Amino acid sequence: MSTKASESAISEKASVALDIFQSILGQEEGVGTWMTVDQDRINLFAEATLDRQFIHTDPEKSARLSPYKVTIAHGFLTLSLIVHLGSSIAPLKPEALDGVYMMVNYGLDKVRFPAPVPVNSKLRARHTLVSAELKGQNTIQVKREVIVEVEGADKPVCVAESLIRYLYS
Repeated sequence: MSTKASESAISEKASVALDIFQSILGQEEGVGTWMTVDQDRINLFAEATLDRQFIHTDPEKSARLSPYKVTIAHGFLTLSLIVHLGSSIAPLKPEALDGVYMMVNYGLDKVRFPAPVPVNSKLRARHTLVSAELKGQNTIQVKREVIVEVEGADKPVCVAESLIRYLYS
């Protein structure tokens, strides 16, 4: 739905928010706080998903056979943490959220895992606003590039495009 074609049907709060989001496209919204991914968390994820490969769950075997020499977090564990990692990032323009009564995780576009997450790594997320578009008279879909970093590493461990829908009263 194009913004111009549906302007009369758009709620006032969504209209204001859409303008605010579009004014900050391409800007980094912030960087979150660090979180440690330990072996207990990796093991719990392995049990929940039934993905018990030794590179995730067996430190001794990983030390002998894995190219990383330690256990590593599952890629999908890292991906599943992007909501939590992003929760410590304050909105760049908090007024864009005025009138939001619900946020919905709509999904992901592109996801890549350029590097592993060794056990006991500290992770954080970095958000950049990619797009904002109207999806209904009171709904805005925001796409963010989420980069998950490991403390002290040169390469990110996850790069994803997250889609969130904001519903306005």
